[in-house]
Amino acid sequence: MSSRIEQIIEEIEEYIDSCKFQPLSSTKIVVNKEELEELLRELRMKTPDEIKRYQKIISNKDAILEDAQQKADTIIADAQAKADRIVSDSEVMQKALEQSNQLLDQTNSQAQEIVDKATTDANNIRMSAISYTDEMLENLQKIMEHTVDISNQRYNNYINSVQSCLDIVKKNRSELEPSAAPSSYTVPDDEPEEDEKNASGANRDVKTDEM
Repeated sequence: MSSRIEQIIEEIEEYIDSCKFQPLSSTKIVVNKEELEELLRELRMKTPDEIKRYQKIISNKDAILEDAQQKADTIIADAQAKADRIVSDSEVMQKALEQSNQLLDQTNSQAQEIVDKATTDANNIRMSAISYTDEMLENLQKIMEHTVDISNQRYNNYINSVQSCLDIVKKNRSELEPSAAPSSYTVPDDEPEEDEKNASGANRDVKTDEM
């Protein structure tokens, strides 16, 4: 919004532009003195008021600028405080993250140690179980081998005993057979053998029957 002084100045300029030039001149014009003086008079009257208004505006402007500066300073201070809090929170978060990572690393390390120990214990138990089982099987094998040896020995003794009895039986039977007579006994030449006598008698009996 323009002031009255600015409006009067514009009216003076328009008035000058509307005036006619003097004859044979391109710079001098013919003006209405009363009309121009009226405009200048109003301009003089309005000037103090306008100056006061401008002074007031300037004063208000300073106050406004000072208030704006205070508000800006307050905003900047608040922003700085928030930034400090954010930085502080960020540092806290960073420390918390570092502590969390350290805790996670420690937990993973402890978990790995537990797994390794459990694996070692399991392997030791497995090896102990295998060793114990092998020892038991070895003892069982020895017992069974000893049993087999004793059984074979007893079986062989039994077979030998039976074979001895069998040999005695065979010997006794052979002694009972006629052909088992002593080889030193000989039949006399002048006496016919018992078999020949029996054979002759049998022949005589056959002939008698035929007659």
